[in-house]
Amino acid sequence: MLSAAGVWSISSNTMPAMSKKSKKKAGHTGNTIALNKKAKHEYFIEERYEAGISLQGWEVKSLREGRAQLNESYVTIKENEAFLFGAHITALPTASKHIQTDPVRTRKLLLHRKELDKLIGLVERRGYTLVPLAMYWKKGFAKLEIGLAKGKKLHDKRATDKERDWQRDKQRILKHS
Repeated sequence: MLSAAGVWSISSNTMPAMSKKSKKKAGHTGNTIALNKKAKHEYFIEERYEAGISLQGWEVKSLREGRAQLNESYVTIKENEAFLFGAHITALPTASKHIQTDPVRTRKLLLHRKELDKLIGLVERRGYTLVPLAMYWKKGFAKLEIGLAKGKKLHDKRATDKERDWQRDKQRILKHS
């Protein structure tokens, strides 16, 4: 429609309606790169922390393709810094040939000093373990979710499995009744 000032305008009735719910994302589920499913079975997770990861360029490209595994990885603290050991990031076949790619290299984790000091105290004095739980994207940066954990004994694992099975059976019973 042409207005009196000679400017074209579009009526608001012709614009398609967009729902606000379509723009929202729930958590970091769509941005998840890798999960450590075994960690919940092996440990009691008491606290969770988010850490940045120091990566090389080829690693970021590989993470965008989803080529990461956290299955046998762990976090240690050396010289007041946290490091990720054993995380496997497979290089893309198109990676440059002049770069030596080490898929299981040690990667530095980026944490605030207060968080790091607290973790050092808990790990060294109280016998906790730091376990990587998930790797995901957040605002374009790769993040690692670290769990402060205590190891489970065999009877604890059995009790957890029994409780999970009971919850599953209970949901089936409620669904069919």
